[in-house]
Amino acid sequence: MSPSTHQVFNPLSESFARDPHVHYAALRAQPGLTYFQHFDVWLAARFDDVSEIVMHDKMVRSMEHIASADEIARQKRAGNWHDMPHHSRFVQFSLLDSDGDVHDRLRKQVFKLFTPVMVNKLRDDIQTYVDGLIDQLADRPQIDFVEDLAAHVPGHIIGRILGVPDEDCPQLRVWSENIVQFFDIERSDERKMLAEKNTTEFYRYLLELKANRERSPKDDLLSLMIDAERQGHMSYDELFSTAMLILMAGHGSTIDVLGSGMHALLKFPSEMQRLRVDPSLMKTAVQEMFRYESPLPFFHRYCTEDVEICGTDFPRGTKFGVLYGSANRDPKQFPDADRFDVGRSPNWHIAFGRGAHFCLGNHLARLDMDIIFTTLLKRFTALDLSDENVRYKRGLSVRGPESLQISWRMN
Repeated sequence: MSPSTHQVFNPLSESFARDPHVHYAALRAQPGLTYFQHFDVWLAARFDDVSEIVMHDKMVRSMEHIASADEIARQKRAGNWHDMPHHSRFVQFSLLDSDGDVHDRLRKQVFKLFTPVMVNKLRDDIQTYVDGLIDQLADRPQIDFVEDLAAHVPGHIIGRILGVPDEDCPQLRVWSENIVQFFDIERSDERKMLAEKNTTEFYRYLLELKANRERSPKDDLLSLMIDAERQGHMSYDELFSTAMLILMAGHGSTIDVLGSGMHALLKFPSEMQRLRVDPSLMKTAVQEMFRYESPLPFFHRYCTEDVEICGTDFPRGTKFGVLYGSANRDPKQFPDADRFDVGRSPNWHIAFGRGAHFCLGNHLARLDMDIIFTTLLKRFTALDLSDENVRYKRGLSVRGPESLQISWRMN
């Protein structure tokens, strides 16, 4: 192999947070894949390359398929993933990072509550919750869309599905964000301690909630998983790992895409006007929000055998980084890719992944967004950006504004 190199690729930089798409375009312009030494990973930035990797039958997410226990332990120490007992048990192993029969078995236990039919049954509850939240904010001439509105919806809805009381949902967001931050490329001891501490607190909370459900089952996902554990379909650790994953996945990424989606509408006012005139475009608009700023722009795969990928031979055990955020702006796949188009069709983006690991909660996330943006456009005649200096989160694995100051005027 003769690796391509891109010396200025620095996903922790302010420049990358401000506009990663300039950097992604430079990666796409290089031949083959790009070796990113800091992460020991080969980056795929073009749509076709990303698609080929995630759909390849020799690709997995877990190192268990390619390394011995000693080698995995060595690599964990090298990446500062060691000495995290609860994080190792409940976060480093999960439905997301499992493969084959294990992945299929765990996904089967929860999939039934995330089908389009089941998710659509939540529409009235979500609408009522969103209406109430906006009612509390409507008298204010200006809000932080991220903190005051977007951050309050996804976690409460996914919390209700699992069986978490409404009053506890804000704390779940804190735990989730402090755990997920350790998945990015900056893994200092301080961030490590934060992740482990919050995982431990999260586990203890869920342990008490599980005990309550065992005494008094309800019509929620936690009760369903407890029943699956009793029948031998999930282990004790798998139950907690899956519960944490569902709650974490239901928080950050949806909050981020709500923020970036609103920012896109504000940057492209003609597209917002199209939605006002033709509300039937909301479904395609939501899909475009995921394409335009993919909230989870980076994932990884390992190859279980020697493979030829993207025209190059790679040995067994090679780690690949698939840049969904870059693939979804590839002009060879999407005409006028840097333009936000609420009516874009077809729009075969891969923000939800592909294959076995296709996002379980995609229907719920899209319903949340559909309801929130439809409600805002109905109730407010004007939505404007109050502060042009919108700062986005730093990192390779997330994409979303830290805050979004908007002004609004009601009908």
